[in-house]
Amino acid sequence: MDASDDVPFEPWSSSFVADPYPALAELRARGRVHWFEPTRQFLVPHHADVSALLRDRRLGRTYLHRYTHEEFGRTPPPAAHEPFHTLGDNGLLDLEAPDHTRIRRLVTKAFTPRTVQALEPVVQRLAAGLVADFRKAGGGDLLADVAEPLPVAVIAEMLGIPERDRPLLRPWSADICGMYELNPSQETAARAVRASVEFSSYLRELIAARRAEPGEDLISALIAAYDEGDRLSEQEMISTCVLLLNAGHEATVNTTVNGWWTLFRHPEQLAALRADHSLLSTAVEELMRYDTPLQLFERWVLDDIEIDGTLVPRGCELALLFGSANRDGARFDRPDELDLARQDNPHVSFGAGIHYCLGAPLARIELAATFGELLRECATMRLAAEPRWKGGFVIRGLEELRVEL
Repeated sequence: MDASDDVPFEPWSSSFVADPYPALAELRARGRVHWFEPTRQFLVPHHADVSALLRDRRLGRTYLHRYTHEEFGRTPPPAAHEPFHTLGDNGLLDLEAPDHTRIRRLVTKAFTPRTVQALEPVVQRLAAGLVADFRKAGGGDLLADVAEPLPVAVIAEMLGIPERDRPLLRPWSADICGMYELNPSQETAARAVRASVEFSSYLRELIAARRAEPGEDLISALIAAYDEGDRLSEQEMISTCVLLLNAGHEATVNTTVNGWWTLFRHPEQLAALRADHSLLSTAVEELMRYDTPLQLFERWVLDDIEIDGTLVPRGCELALLFGSANRDGARFDRPDELDLARQDNPHVSFGAGIHYCLGAPLARIELAATFGELLRECATMRLAAEPRWKGGFVIRGLEELRVEL
């Protein structure tokens, strides 16, 4: 196990964020687990370990279902951050059984294969409209004009959020997700708290309106489930809706934009995809593997574990490196090559275990629709300006992607 000052891991460096993969390869070569002092976490870079640990019940997204902060050797978060933590602690992402099981069972009803399949024509229609406007404009910012509006519209439609309110959602989501970065600043925390308060207040009013006048949306369905005896508190409902929005579009937006940036840098692969659109399904999976938007996922160690002879005691935190796992030569043939026809592709971009991404089938439909429409309608699309990466590493994406036709 490396000492942290020797670990090739610099998540706050702009050059590292722009291309972390050489350093992650060096990390894998040095061993299976590395202590990183700046975040006081153990880094886990190998596919086999990441995949197994995502399923390991000795780990958890939270520890509060078993221990107090004091029992776990942790300092409680500052009181000023309470709105953010209340929001997160009651959502699927940061819950463990039995609460996670109960809430996921209810929300899964909205993501059955039949329900998701029924959304496909809606997704296709929205994607076609956005791309048609983009083509008429002769190009623009692929992120703001196409990648961002589609998943926001789809999840807002599912939740029953009125169209006039939808511009509020993305800024709230971005501010809340800023807190998932490593060692967020006080300014980031303040923005996340403010967004948590505003988003929660908005949803509380919307839930009250749906109680008075139910619709065909997910919020109405969750209220009905509560009335029928499946218990979901109002806070759990609010947290679930926020999570569905955040998880439902952050990954899809960044996969779309990062994916096109990857394609522009691999013209021979882009040419093959343009010539044969039947490659689309494997291409989407390969773009998620090659440059995943979620680079790191954290887990608390609830019971002592051992990784490659290193004892990781209860109370520690693991940083599972998804981007590194997806480039592991022990699991992937030619891991640093982009191969849009790749068949054997068990990437971990959607996670695994009980926290496997609930919206993965919907995300795949959205990605296929967006990439498909752009390939058909904007066949001459090319890069207009070199893009810049945002500052975050955990959720890694571009500031914008300007293209022309």
